[in-house]
Amino acid sequence: MVKLVFARHGESEWNLANLFTGWADVDLSENGTQQAIDAGKLIKEAGIEFDIAYTSVLKRAIKTTNYALEYSDQLWVPVVKTWRLNERHYGGLTGLNKADAAAKHGDEQVHIWRRSYDVLPPAMPHDDEYSAHADRRYANLEDSLIPDAENLKVTLERALPFWEDQIAPALKDGKNVFVGAHGNSIRALVKHIKQLSDEEIMDVEIPNFPPLVFEFDDELNLVKEYYLAPKQA
Repeated sequence: MVKLVFARHGESEWNLANLFTGWADVDLSENGTQQAIDAGKLIKEAGIEFDIAYTSVLKRAIKTTNYALEYSDQLWVPVVKTWRLNERHYGGLTGLNKADAAAKHGDEQVHIWRRSYDVLPPAMPHDDEYSAHADRRYANLEDSLIPDAENLKVTLERALPFWEDQIAPALKDGKNVFVGAHGNSIRALVKHIKQLSDEEIMDVEIPNFPPLVFEFDDELNLVKEYYLAPKQA
């Protein structure tokens, strides 16, 4: 059976500070770096060997991918970076402290923005310091493709073509795949893989650590799902 390993990036500096992050290119915290290293060690202990890896264009996921591959002795594995695996774009909430946002907009409204499947947060102005419209890494994209805010529904809509064009064909070819991404881009793909309803996916959380493993048969039917854990002595 082929394996797909999802690793959400290790804790970021903004996770630590309780800030909405989205497409802001924030680095790993010290703890997040250790989580990524430990993910690699768990992968090595489990004996999982990859043929290809995919990640976003945000450094916290890229570094997590690199650490996980390095510490599983697989740093040579080809890595493809794509904006389609980026975190959900939090729009005008980006950079705000989550507690401050709740105080400003109300707990219920912020909860809806964070957890609703199809309600968009406030859009980010194009002149915002965190706007992706002037970011060189997205220069080859049509401007209309660059979001100003996303919910999970929109995140799935932009991640799904990459699943269908790259990840699923690799798995069908018998390749083991590593995906180093983000809480919401992983949740979006998990929703698709498991055919979860809009309501069911809202209860799914993806931790920064440990990695999540899916095993598939030849027809890409999900056979097994589990989180990696250290082997008991």
